[in-house]
Amino acid sequence: MSARCFRSVGVDPATGKEAFVAARPGGFLEELADAHALKAAAVLVTVVGAVLEGGKSSDAELAAFVPSLYAALEECVGIMAADRE
Repeated sequence: MSARCFRSVGVDPATGKEAFVAARPGGFLEELADAHALKAAAVLVTVVGAVLEGGKSSDAELAAFVPSLYAALEECVGIMAADRE
């Protein structure tokens, strides 16, 4: 994930603001950002799976998930690619 300068490491519970770090490849902050990205993707998969299983969502409602799913997939693919280098 070296292409991105800043990576999210979650939301600060005190302020409610998202925290970003400039992570060095192979460093602790990159590992923390990777863990956060994978956890966020897992939550997103759970939510989208539940919506799909419900079967009562409109195409427009389902389409609202596409940008979030794309971003999560892109970040996960980046993590996997970085691990192979």
